[in-house]
Amino acid sequence: MGFPKDFVWGAAASSYQIEGGATQDGRGKSIWDVFARTPDKVLMGHTGDVACDHYNRYQEDVGLLGTIGAKAYRLSIAWPRVIPEGTGAVNEKGLAFYDRLVDALLGAGITPYVTIFHWDYPYPLYLRGGWLNRECVEWFAEYTKVVVDRLSDRVRHWMTLNEPQCFVKFGHGDGLNAPGLRLPMSEQLLALHHALLAHGRGVQVIRARAKTPPIVGWAPVCVTHYPATGSEADIGAARSVFGGIEKRDLWNNSVYNDPILRGAYPEDAYRVYGADMPEVRAGDMETMRQPIDFIGVNIYEGTPVRAGADGKPEVVPRATGFPTTAFRWPVEPESLHWGPRFMHERYGLPIYVTENGLSSMDWVSMDGKVHDPNRVDFTRRYLLALRRASEAGVDVRGYFHWSLMDNFEWAEGYRQRFGLVHVDFETLKRTPKDSAHWYRRVIETNGAALDAD
Repeated sequence: MGFPKDFVWGAAASSYQIEGGATQDGRGKSIWDVFARTPDKVLMGHTGDVACDHYNRYQEDVGLLGTIGAKAYRLSIAWPRVIPEGTGAVNEKGLAFYDRLVDALLGAGITPYVTIFHWDYPYPLYLRGGWLNRECVEWFAEYTKVVVDRLSDRVRHWMTLNEPQCFVKFGHGDGLNAPGLRLPMSEQLLALHHALLAHGRGVQVIRARAKTPPIVGWAPVCVTHYPATGSEADIGAARSVFGGIEKRDLWNNSVYNDPILRGAYPEDAYRVYGADMPEVRAGDMETMRQPIDFIGVNIYEGTPVRAGADGKPEVVPRATGFPTTAFRWPVEPESLHWGPRFMHERYGLPIYVTENGLSSMDWVSMDGKVHDPNRVDFTRRYLLALRRASEAGVDVRGYFHWSLMDNFEWAEGYRQRFGLVHVDFETLKRTPKDSAHWYRRVIETNGAALDAD
């Protein structure tokens, strides 16, 4: 059976991680600009000031997407580039950049999938409370309006927020990401509540103002637990953990997706978080629960689960010396089968894999090429698992490899290389890796090349 004939094959990147041009053409300051300059927050003091210089080299990068054969490109808009203060005056030069980028993509036959927010929150709005200030909901709606009014004559595919688990938990709870806060659970949940309201208002704005019929979703982390065996007991155990809240942290699926897709926080949330749950005002759930067309899932790894002797789910210890990526994340291909499957079962919407990939130890070899067999093997294993999900009836519409090119990997700076294209961060030279050429064959054959030896 394979993948559907209209399956969307693409690559992904985000504004702060690749654009650079941090002070160019009127761009404002983001929380990541400030966080990266805070001592001991980002590896070796790296910043996104230049990154891949995509702001000035976007035409070359669109050409790289063509080299790969990508049919679609997932990009994000830099809020501070469009509205430097977060609200108020619009930066025409910033908007014009996205005009040029979208036109270049369409001219190359590549469909843009636009993410409104991928973590680069305007610093002036952070100083006004950021996600903790309920006014942020309308700040986000105002920003979304500007972007949609400008681009929706050519852009149909939209995502509101990328990985709220990360910018809430890691940014406001663990202090590992910008803005680097370590807040009590009540305030983390308040930030989440406002982010979900912002998502809902964003969807309302897109649907009200889009000039072409919009296709709207969002892209949370898909926190994946998968069954250790194919037994019904183990499948049930993994499904239970996937939809539940097991720990008093914010690394789960349901507290994010249930409000916007079911119209209420899950009962588990009130059991686990108790009095720390945010006040739900009249109309909040109606605002969050806007109709969306798909769920984007960002999946890199998973955790094996089985039914214990008492019937309750238990995590299965990994084998000694289990495979890991350069980031020391476990290699778990089954996560790309069961993550989309459980998400589709729970919420009934089409699925796009909006991020999947690995950091590997890549360098330019003496022959001038970049040989990354681990990325080829990793991606093949994961895509075979995803294909099984599709063949089992999961409505999987597309796959976006993370990432198009090596880039600024947040607190890890430039140490982690996720790209299909190698970037020399001193010269900014781009070199397609072996995986880029392999991925082109996968795309050309709609996945049939996965079966080749």
